[in-house]
Amino acid sequence: MRARSVLLILGILLMAAFVALNVAEFTRPSVLNLGYTTLEAPLGVVMLGILMVALLVFILLSAYAQSAYLIQNRNTARELNAQRELADKAEASRFTELRTYLEEQTRATQQREAAAHNLMADRLAELQQHMQGKIEQTGNTLAAYIGELEDRLERLGAPRERNSVEQVNTPRY
Repeated sequence: MRARSVLLILGILLMAAFVALNVAEFTRPSVLNLGYTTLEAPLGVVMLGILMVALLVFILLSAYAQSAYLIQNRNTARELNAQRELADKAEASRFTELRTYLEEQTRATQQREAAAHNLMADRLAELQQHMQGKIEQTGNTLAAYIGELEDRLERLGAPRERNSVEQVNTPRY
């Protein structure tokens, strides 16, 4: 229970005790002037009635303020939940966009890598063919030089040594 409620109940109990102790004075009739007329009634009971009406009005206004506060709080909570859901949807949308962007970038990177790999493989094959051509050309040039040297040696009259050339060409293991 809140302190305000405890004080209100305590005040009502003290007032009830005061009235119980002074009930004879509260019920003694007296002449009351209402401004336009006079009336004979117990002043204590009239004042107690006015106090009860004021207390009842205060309790009703307090209940109305409390209910208005609760209604406003509920509406604010509903709006807050709606805004939170909207923010969650927007965040999910951003995550989806980010995922899509990253997937596109990954696909593009894979395509670039595949293209670079194909280009490298083609270039490597081209270089290999070029290298084989150069090796063949070097072999042909070397054979031509050796043939020319053999022709020169034959013209000079030197005997040809077949075994030494065959020994050079045969691999040794």
